[in-house]
Amino acid sequence: MEKPLVGILMGSDSDLPVMEKATEVLREMGVCYEIDISSAHRLPDKTAHYARTARERGIEVLIAGAGMAAHLAGVLAAHTTLPVIGVPLKSGALEGVDALYSTVQMPPGIPVATVGIDGAKNAAYLACEILSIKYPEIAKKMEDSRSRMRKSLEEKSKALKLGKI
Repeated sequence: MEKPLVGILMGSDSDLPVMEKATEVLREMGVCYEIDISSAHRLPDKTAHYARTARERGIEVLIAGAGMAAHLAGVLAAHTTLPVIGVPLKSGALEGVDALYSTVQMPPGIPVATVGIDGAKNAAYLACEILSIKYPEIAKKMEDSRSRMRKSLEEKSKALKLGKI
């Protein structure tokens, strides 16, 4: 795939170490993405424009990572009907619980799928599952990934039972 299907936004460059985990999964699955910084509070016009124009640019799923007040995913969802996956990030005095609550507690009609705190990998896997409905090659890569995961755990289980761990 040559055109980005997933748009990844984060509120600050300090969010990059967590959000890069999403890019690793997307690369593994062969899904092209774009990534940028766009704060819901400090760059509200840019954030709204990004969401409004995402579909026409070919983006099919949005992933938004933000900490503290974490309104980024909600602002994106308010400006598009594309699926939005929120990644609450661990930060501030509440260590991400505030971000989790503000991401998961959306008003009716403006949903945001929400993964766990710092769950950028799961956000990317969920984006791939959504895309797999339309793209059989992504579905195949997801199945292969799950198969490798099962095999690895079975091998570790066997090694544990044999006292090799």
